[in-house]
Amino acid sequence: LRAETCRALGVKRQIEVIPNFLDCKRYRRTDSPALRQRYCRDESERIVLHMSNFRPVKRVEAVIDVFSRIAAAVPSRLLLVGDGPDLSKALDRASSLGLGARVEALGEQDQVVPLLSISDLFLLPSQQESFGLAALEAMACGVPVVASSVGGLSEVIDHGRTGFLHRLDDLDGMAASGILVLSDKDLHAAIAANGRRTVKERFCADLIVPRYEAFYGALLQ
Repeated sequence: LRAETCRALGVKRQIEVIPNFLDCKRYRRTDSPALRQRYCRDESERIVLHMSNFRPVKRVEAVIDVFSRIAAAVPSRLLLVGDGPDLSKALDRASSLGLGARVEALGEQDQVVPLLSISDLFLLPSQQESFGLAALEAMACGVPVVASSVGGLSEVIDHGRTGFLHRLDDLDGMAASGILVLSDKDLHAAIAANGRRTVKERFCADLIVPRYEAFYGALLQ
């Protein structure tokens, strides 16, 4: 975001970068077996989640295309959380690929932690992300993330250790990473644990908020 700001607005002065943060007491995985049973036909199915504002930059049709590849290899269902102008495109794409029964749109949700907590994989093939807060929320709840390597996502996700990053046009690679992590319990557990640890060590509110306060204090001085 700093680079884009300098490029678009011609800013010459130094820009201080302080990352977004999470309330780590709130964003943590919680057991919700009844909620999971609502969306899974049986224990073998995996839940893939996409959460966004469903605008063009989120590439929701790519979400469906990646999921179609995953579903062909791993019994799974896709939950779409949020609303926006491209939600209908995503559902139309799912229908055209014969995935209508495997894809469910849940609309806007006030409580996303329970949904993250029942999920096994988070898809984020965005065209651009200045930071990737949704990815951070998923990681905090122990959900491995497969995303496009754009914007600030590489500052949040360490490929192969805390999640997976692929070129924007590499839908096959995104799907392959999704299939791999959904098929390997040990790998899934390791990625989930590393993701949670990264959030706890780098992005919790008690670490980041003092940096905002210190910066504001320096400006006032």
